[in-house]
Order: sequence, then C-alpha cells, then structure tokens
Amino acid sequence: MTRFKRLVCLANSRKGGQRCVAGMVVDSQQWIRPVSARKNHEISRQERQYKDGSDPRVLDIIDVPLLHRRPSSYQSENWLLDPRHHWKRAGRAEWNHLLTMEQHPSTLWTNGHSTSGRLNDRIPIEEAATLPDSLKLVRVSRVTLRPHSPHASSDAAKRTMDAVFRHAGHLYIMPVTDPEYELAYRNKPGKVHELGESFLTVSLGEEFKGYSYKLAAAIIERTKIEAGSET
Repeated sequence: MTRFKRLVCLANSRKGGQRCVAGMVVDSQQWIRPVSARKNHEISRQERQYKDGSDPRVLDIIDVPLLHRRPSSYQSENWLLDPRHHWKRAGRAEWNHLLTMEQHPSTLWTNGHSTSGRLNDRIPIEEAATLPDSLKLVRVSRVTLRPHSPHASSDAAKRTMDAVFRHAGHLYIMPVTDPEYELAYRNKPGKVHELGESFLTVSLGEEFKGYSYKLAAAIIERTKIEAGSET
C-alpha cells in the first residue's frame, strides 16, 4: 500500500549514473532514504521526478510515495519507493528550519580508518554492520573543497573533489557526491575553494571492497540560502 511521506530533501547525490536521495520527515529527525528495488538501490530520474519532469532539489519539501521500510544493514533509513507515482513538491525549507533538524554526534560514526589523501573517510564493513544508521546532518563553520587527485593523469580523476572540514574537534576529508557542487567547480580543476558556514549531509555508502565510505552527499551554504539562491 502506497503512503506519502513529507520530507525535507537533504541530499540528491550522485550514485553511479543515477542518484541517492535522502531527507528528514518534516518536523522530526527521522531520516528516510527512498530506494529502488534494484541491487544497488539507486533511483533513476523517472523514479524521482515531479509531474512536470523536473528533478527534486536539496531543501525542497517533498511528498514521496513509499511502499514499506527496507533496511539494509547499517542503512536502516531505507524505504522502498513506489515508482508508479510522481513526487510532489510542497515548498522549500529555510536555514532556520535546518537548525531544528541539526544533529550533534560526537563523531561521524567511527574514526581512525582513512584512504590515501583522505582522513577518517571509511569504516571496515564489520564495524559498519554494527552501526544503527547511515545519515547525519551536521553544521560546520567552514568547508574547504579541493581536488582529490591533482597529479592523476585522467581528466575524471582531476575532477574528483574532496570536502575538508572539522566537526566536534575531528578533522575529516571525504569525497563530495553533491552534483550541484561538482558541476559548479568542474571547470575549475586544481583550485581550492573556501566555503563558510554550511550544513553537510554525510552518508555512509554501501560496501565497497570491505569498507563503507563516508560521503559529503550535500553541501548547504548559509550565504546561498539567505541570499535566496537555491542549492
């Protein structure tokens, strides 16, 4: 049976050639990640679009058609979406709304495991399997965006971007999968970009070669919101 859940969209991030969407139920801190029935759970454009064919944006308030919960290990927030219905846009969230949803974890799950050139960006799958959730919304005073592989030979590697930030006294360097920021800085390879106060949606991805990786799935800058610019 289809039910519509009203969410504040807090991520519409890149996942292969498709997307991973996540949000919190309006007026609560309940996370929901709509997923498809496919093996990797990614959502196609047709499955997530509004009736007019447009794509949901971060901070949209959306009525999402869902069938039932479908948790997958530490991704306890997963719900199976109903692709027979269009998503419905019901408004936009503001910065003050985000403040009511802010989370204050002492760490972003567990630290101490890093890939080359990054820091505290992955968790062994055995540890990840014991975690109760896979999504966090945290506020940081600044974010640095920088290329991950400035010396790599391929163009794709040169465009890979990392987010560098501190939260609760810990330094993190993790890949950015927010397509809006990837697009904005794609034509500026090799440069470092400093952002001010922002919310970050941090997601734990599915297992890859024995690890779950932390991803900056969305970046929400205060200056953009207060200036009326959509992220």
